[in-house]
Amino acid sequence: MATTGIVRGLDSLGRVVLPIELRRSLDLGERDRVEIFAEEDRLILKKYAPDCVFCGGGRELKEFRGKFVCSACLGRLTEL
Repeated sequence: MATTGIVRGLDSLGRVVLPIELRRSLDLGERDRVEIFAEEDRLILKKYAPDCVFCGGGRELKEFRGKFVCSACLGRLTEL
């Protein structure tokens, strides 16, 4: 990804506003969640995509008490 040259400051609570052009290019909506990683001297923001708590898969997820389970693992759970 090419650098855009956009500089933003932090507010008193440590927040930064992502420019609309960047949010559009990453398909980030108003209530979307992002993951934040630190790698050496860089901060990396990634659009959050949940995974199944059992197998790590990310397809056909159902949420239960804040955890995500894929349909395959859910089927195995109902067999118990």
